[in-house]
Amino acid sequence: MDRHRSRGRRARPVRRTSILCTVVASVVLVGVTGAGTVYVQAHAHDGKSLVSSASALPSASPSAGEEASVEPVAEPSVDRDALLAKAMRSVTPAAGAKVSVAVLDVDSGESAAYGDGTFDTASIVKVDILATLLLRAQDADRRLTAQEKAYATTMIENSDNASATALWAAIGRADGLDAANKRFGLTGTKGGDGELWGLTRTTAGDQLTLLQQVFGDDSELAAASRTYLQGLMGKIATGQRWGVSAAADGGRWALKNGWLPRTATGLWDINSIGRVTVDGHDYLVAALSDGNSTQAQGISLVEAASEAAVGAFRDSGGK
Repeated sequence: MDRHRSRGRRARPVRRTSILCTVVASVVLVGVTGAGTVYVQAHAHDGKSLVSSASALPSASPSAGEEASVEPVAEPSVDRDALLAKAMRSVTPAAGAKVSVAVLDVDSGESAAYGDGTFDTASIVKVDILATLLLRAQDADRRLTAQEKAYATTMIENSDNASATALWAAIGRADGLDAANKRFGLTGTKGGDGELWGLTRTTAGDQLTLLQQVFGDDSELAAASRTYLQGLMGKIATGQRWGVSAAADGGRWALKNGWLPRTATGLWDINSIGRVTVDGHDYLVAALSDGNSTQAQGISLVEAASEAAVGAFRDSGGK
């Protein structure tokens, strides 16, 4: 179990959209200047006219085989954040609970986020701790020791807290985590005080950025380091296989969950991050929540948010 004491609270992933060219319905020749330039009027699908010009001989129309040039018209881009917000209408947190979710379509590179603010990481920070350890080992041109690997395995697969505390010390605690996160591109995450790694504060957007470091090719982590961490996230203990995996096809997921009962309020922080595969298509998802009255309630909330996040891409015509 994840247990730390209270303390207490930005960023979203960059959304990338593609621009498509639409087909022009008709082209009408307007005239020719003495300089030999053909002026062409084109009517787009919305009835608006465009004017373009093309070099030509001083004749009334283009010669056989020639096509007058027209400027492409841009299709409106998809507002992924709006689609996600619409999908999240079906997700209803209990009174006092809060949820934030971020998702990235690995193939297209498009992303979306819902909700804001910072959350306690609880045990999802263990992915960040191991990523930091691997980055430091790379910098020192060394491999992890047998003891470090043993700690890493139990920390990720079983969410063992003692192992996390040992590796937290090995990376230099919050200072080491924060330095690595600066290189990873996290801007709204700050390591917990002293031994309280579970009270590291973060955002859903930052956790999506971290997942890109773990699962993407454009990463500070070497391929071997990414493969190692991905492998551990794919072997989570049976009782901990909940969260973002609810949005996956069968067993096609790699994740890390975090759960933390707050001693002052009795309420639960429940988080889940990872990669899921749906219809052969990969998504990175980070779902964070706090203020849940029970652990089960929090798990249901992050699972519903994860399903809504992936569904916002699939239902809008994405794969």
